[in-house]
Amino acid sequence: MTATDPSTFSKSEMMIVAAARELAGQRVCFVGVGLPNIAVNLAQRTVAPDLELVYEAGVFGARPARLPLSIGDPTIVTGATAATSMFELFAFYLQGGLIDVGFLGAAQIDRFGNINTTVIGDYDQPTTRLPGSGGACEIAINARQVFVIMRQSARSFVEEIDFRTSPGNLGGAEQSERIRREQGWLGRGPSVVVTDLGIYHFDETGEMRLDFLHPGATLDEARATIGWEVKVSSAVGRTPQPTDAELRLIREELDPGGAYTG
Repeated sequence: MTATDPSTFSKSEMMIVAAARELAGQRVCFVGVGLPNIAVNLAQRTVAPDLELVYEAGVFGARPARLPLSIGDPTIVTGATAATSMFELFAFYLQGGLIDVGFLGAAQIDRFGNINTTVIGDYDQPTTRLPGSGGACEIAINARQVFVIMRQSARSFVEEIDFRTSPGNLGGAEQSERIRREQGWLGRGPSVVVTDLGIYHFDETGEMRLDFLHPGATLDEARATIGWEVKVSSAVGRTPQPTDAELRLIREELDPGGAYTG
């Protein structure tokens, strides 16, 4: 099999590969639940072999022997630099400014990278009650930068999120910088959003901008699945396709059951 034809890989596989590649050159990553889990573990096996993985359960510098099933999976202790309490992890590592990247998922996101993982609909009588923040709010506030991975749809990329679980650039870069400074937050906010259609970065106003489309995705498709008039780079690139090695790692080592890619 070759990876030169989009029909040889799924949109989910492309998203995971693209997200993993964004971690090239990063040193310490706080791993969120769900899709971030497979993306960072792929990065550790490819573009970022020295990446230190941090899990909310209290593990710093994890090198899992297999893909963890959750943040409490015992395999996250494999080869770890430290196994400590959740309090110590958050107080001394995250709030101590030692986390380069927080890698999060989201149910909803807005143009400024604010994230909702709490409820869909009214808070008191929601249509759907989601898992909530967990450590995501603290990660979004204190990691030096935040990466987000999520599937793209008009229901998830919305003009106004139903609940702000984790702050992004709030109402824009100027407001975000002021509030982060006043509140003593260590992080500078979101840097990248990777979806199953493309890669978004944030411009000088703090707003999301489409910079890359994945193979097979179109600009019309991307615009149709976003609830606002999205900014688009003057020279939108094409995401390099997955290599055979990346696909093999996903399919044979990380996710043979297709839990993330099925």
